[in-house]
Amino acid sequence: MPSSHLLLEEPIRMVSILEPSKPSFFPAMTKIVGTLGPKSRSVETISGCLKAGMSVARFDFSWHDPEYHQETLENLKIAVKSTKKLCAVMLDTVGAEMQVVNKSEKAILLELNGQVVLTPDQGQEASSEILPINFDGLAKAMKEGDTIFIGQYLFTGSETTSVWLEVSEVKGQDVVCIIKNSATLAGSLFTLHASQIHIDLPTLTEKDKEVISTWGVKNKIDFLSLSYTRHAEDVRQAREFLSKLGDISQTQIFAKIENVEGLNHFDEILQEADGIILSRGNLGIDLPPEKVFLFQKSALYKCNMAGKPAVLTRVVDSMTDNLRPTRAEATDVANAVLDGSDAILLGAETLRGLYPVETISTVGRICSEAEKVFNQDLYFKRTVKYVGEPMTHLESIASSAVRAAIKVKASIIICFTSSGRAARLIAKYRPTMPVLSVVIPRLKTNQLKWSFSGAFEARQSLIVRGLFPMLADPRHPAESTSATNESILKVALDHGKALGVIKSHDRVVVCQKLGDASVVKIIELED
Repeated sequence: MPSSHLLLEEPIRMVSILEPSKPSFFPAMTKIVGTLGPKSRSVETISGCLKAGMSVARFDFSWHDPEYHQETLENLKIAVKSTKKLCAVMLDTVGAEMQVVNKSEKAILLELNGQVVLTPDQGQEASSEILPINFDGLAKAMKEGDTIFIGQYLFTGSETTSVWLEVSEVKGQDVVCIIKNSATLAGSLFTLHASQIHIDLPTLTEKDKEVISTWGVKNKIDFLSLSYTRHAEDVRQAREFLSKLGDISQTQIFAKIENVEGLNHFDEILQEADGIILSRGNLGIDLPPEKVFLFQKSALYKCNMAGKPAVLTRVVDSMTDNLRPTRAEATDVANAVLDGSDAILLGAETLRGLYPVETISTVGRICSEAEKVFNQDLYFKRTVKYVGEPMTHLESIASSAVRAAIKVKASIIICFTSSGRAARLIAKYRPTMPVLSVVIPRLKTNQLKWSFSGAFEARQSLIVRGLFPMLADPRHPAESTSATNESILKVALDHGKALGVIKSHDRVVVCQKLGDASVVKIIELED
């Protein structure tokens, strides 16, 4: 696997570093997933997030009830209409997550070298001496010397708000621990993570199933983030569950890799999932610090070669409380882009952070700058070599479209698609220009009523790097000829001009189906 420095365009002109970034309709080719919560649920703030570059809204069901999230989602719908910015919806499950519940919400002070007991007795009140947890099997899994991490939900890793514990003894169902650093735990919910220990909890809990089959179905969620995915079977079971729910059988499943167990089964999980979320917060606890960069590069490379979206979390933790990221965080975001991330997921930064809009805007600008020096030529050759020969028909068309667009310096690639697959394959080759995915709705029936598909496919491209959807008029079929094709192409070109990505005399590469044949053509625009 090539090292990431090879994916840097050489040489970087010094003047480009000093030039101010030019505003664009597309803040970046890399997408941004924002977690909506207390600090980011008003119509005004969500509108700001959409304008700043958020294309997927994440709803985290580890905390708060469906009614709360429904209110937020209704605000999102209003913001989408007012800003005219399309946004997909991601439901994040609880999964095999252990939590400390602090019903009183009083701050808990833990002192270095002190002792604290973890107990499944949730009738107890959380204090400096005892912490009630939501799992009665912890004592069976732990032994003396094991390490446990506890932090505020969506922890930022700060040593003053997170605590490391070492197990000193197991007493019945209680686990007695020595406190390894002084910390103050604030809030109502804390995450508990046992390093490299198998926890016997289901990946899709009964609570998760209830939320998906009610809130998820009602709102036709685009993505399901499957927390604590540890085996390919977890994804298969989730897909089987979704397949019985009618309206969301098309929902894409993103496997969230959060521990070593998931990493050990990464290849099989990648085969089954529609995309991968690398949850670096929990993985950073499970892995030695010196191994974190290695799993990131390896996992992103595998996702890229498979043509499946890869989403990276935990990049600008400090922006939860600060207006600017640290130097290390800014570099981390850029390296995520150079390593091949499709999207950056913001958690605490937008859920409870003080500057949700500014955070999205800052991350978008860093991504945009990194994309300018991404070595597309090397990436393209590497991908073609990995795919090998003979290529499939679609793969050949996709790679040819990207090669042609780069050779003629096209300003945009327009792809006509029904399922979204052709557009995703084009994006797999990471063209330097945006890919406008014109999704042609298809008429379908469930024997009771007729409806058009297409909205799902359009929104699901909002997590793929470089892919920007446009839902076409359903009266234009995807495989039509002459007149209808020309009229829908004109609509797409007008759309591109309105966005400012197409100008007079620009060249545009168009990829479409004509009968049984797939065609890649280059057109030069007139005045």
